[in-house]
Amino acid sequence: MLLRKLFRAVIMGPPGSGKGTVSSRITGSFGLQHLSSGDMLRANIEAKSELGLLLKSCIDQGQLVPDDVISRLMLASLREMEQSSWLLDGFPRTVSQAESLDSAFTVDTVINLDVPFQTIKERLTSRWVHLSSGRVYNTDFNPPRVPGFDDVTGEPLTQRDDDKPETVTRRLKAYENQTQPVLEYYRSKGILATFTGTETNKIWPHVHAFLARRIPQQDQGRV
Repeated sequence: MLLRKLFRAVIMGPPGSGKGTVSSRITGSFGLQHLSSGDMLRANIEAKSELGLLLKSCIDQGQLVPDDVISRLMLASLREMEQSSWLLDGFPRTVSQAESLDSAFTVDTVINLDVPFQTIKERLTSRWVHLSSGRVYNTDFNPPRVPGFDDVTGEPLTQRDDDKPETVTRRLKAYENQTQPVLEYYRSKGILATFTGTETNKIWPHVHAFLARRIPQQDQGRV
């Protein structure tokens, strides 16, 4: 699908909000290039680039990667996509990063997925895994036949550290503290669009309808 004009968007949402699913649907429906800061960080670390070594050092020491380092990495990638419409995921995460982005590009809209923290906590903390096979169960909609045990081997299931209630609560609080100023920044610029709900499949039609109005398309038929 060819876009008549370039369109630049940012997607924001807490861990477990369905951001990955919505991002893939946006890129599939509207032809935007998806750029994830997490993917970029991992790629640089794996490549052992000069920047990757710096990133690894920060992460290994439990430090946040400095704003200017993340901004430099992401803006360099965006400049390679000068002629593309894109969707940014995971960047910016601070007002300083948002200002760096604004200094180089015009962001047309910021999509904010507003999923209640209680819903996310229930979604994430109900996941249990059989480690040796990778089989994933969900106590709400895909429970094991015998609670706490794998259907195939009968071995005990494990909950990942990231999915434990206290960890999920900490991650959500950290996200809220870090990103609330960024949401306010974009709200003050008049480009923040917030979509509230508890299910990705119910939020998505509203996101699609919003973008269909914003992005001039030659083909409205793809969903």
